[in-house]
Amino acid sequence: MGSESKAIVGSVIVSIGTIVAAVGSTPSNYLNSSVRDDLTLIGNVLQAEGNAIDAEAKGSVLRAVGKEITASGNLTVITGLVFDIGKEASYKLFIAGNLLQALGLGVNTGETIDTTPFPGQSETIVGGITQIIGNTLQAIGWSEAFFEIREDVNKQKEVGYYEDYIKKSNEPSESESLVATGSWIQAIGSVISVIGAVKEGTQAN
Repeated sequence: MGSESKAIVGSVIVSIGTIVAAVGSTPSNYLNSSVRDDLTLIGNVLQAEGNAIDAEAKGSVLRAVGKEITASGNLTVITGLVFDIGKEASYKLFIAGNLLQALGLGVNTGETIDTTPFPGQSETIVGGITQIIGNTLQAIGWSEAFFEIREDVNKQKEVGYYEDYIKKSNEPSESESLVATGSWIQAIGSVISVIGAVKEGTQAN
C-alpha cells in the first residue's frame, strides 16, 4: 500500500470510528447502556487502528508523532472501557484519552499549517481544529461526570458508563450532552479530514 493510500485508508477508518463512537455516546431509547459502551469501544478501536495506519504514511516525523499521540489517546479510552477498575478511574482515563487525542491533533494541525500549501490543506486544518474542539468538549463532559459520581457514590453500583448520566426524568444530564455533542463534532471534523486526505492523495497520484 502506497503512502497516499495509507493516509486515505487511515483517515477513512478513523472517520468510521468517530461516527460509531458518536452513536454510542448519543442518548437513545433504543440502545441500552451496554450496547452504547460496546459502540464506544469499537469506535475507539477503529480510531486507534486508523491513526496507526495513517502514522505510517509518508510525511515528517512530527506528523507521525502526532498520529501516535492521538492513537495513544484512543488506547487510553479503550483501557477505561475494557478493564474493571471502577468508574472514577475509568472516567479519569476517558478524560486523559480525549485530551491526548486533542494534543495529537494539535501537533498534526500545527504541522499542517506550517507546511507548504498542498491540495486539501484547508480541509485538513479545518478538520483537525474541529476534532480538537470535539475531543475537548468530551473531556469536559467526562470531567463533569466524574464530579457527579464523586458527589453520589451510590451511582457507582449502576451498570454501564452512560447510565450514570440519565436522570429520573430520563433526560440526559449536562455531562452526557457535552460528551455526545463533542463526539459528533469530532465525527464531523474527521469527515472533513477525509476530504482533505483524498484531495491530497488524488493530486499526488
